Amino acid sequence: MREYSKALSFYEKSLGIFQKTLPSNSPSLATSYINIGSVYDKMKEYSKALSFYERGLEIFQKSLPSNHLHLATSYNNIGSVYDKMGEYLKALSFLDKALEIREKALASSHPDLAQSYNNIGAVYCDMKDYSKALSYFERALSIFKRVLPSTHPNIKSVKESIEIVKEEIIKNK
Repeated sequence: MREYSKALSFYEKSLGIFQKTLPSNSPSLATSYINIGSVYDKMKEYSKALSFYERGLEIFQKSLPSNHLHLATSYNNIGSVYDKMGEYLKALSFLDKALEIREKALASSHPDLAQSYNNIGAVYCDMKDYSKALSYFERALSIFKRVLPSTHPNIKSVKESIEIVKEEIIKNK
């Protein structure tokens, strides 16, 4: 049902209310920016998504401890957008920050940690560094297999990614 314009309208109204009623460093204000960014991300309007994600991140950086999981999510969102824009080194920089926080803050079997490994693997795959991609995808799969049902789409997706990079490694020998 992808009613992005409706979603944007509601999120913008929410942002307007928060801007009038909350302090400029409120995490709720940051979340409003991030929500708008996520709609633009889904619409493939990546420069707009990046702008809103960055505004949210700035507020989180001012208002939360440096190891807070909201920061990891923000770094992850920004890194994913940079990947979609083909700016792989920037993507890795942000995704590595997200991973660093998640490795410290989450259990070693947490699905968000697996998602970080998967996202970094995807960037390495896009960069055609298939051996690094394989390493990250295998870490993601190991976690997903421990915590998700075997029929979960994340497991299927990572297995497909692993097959692709293995084929590329063989092809490029």
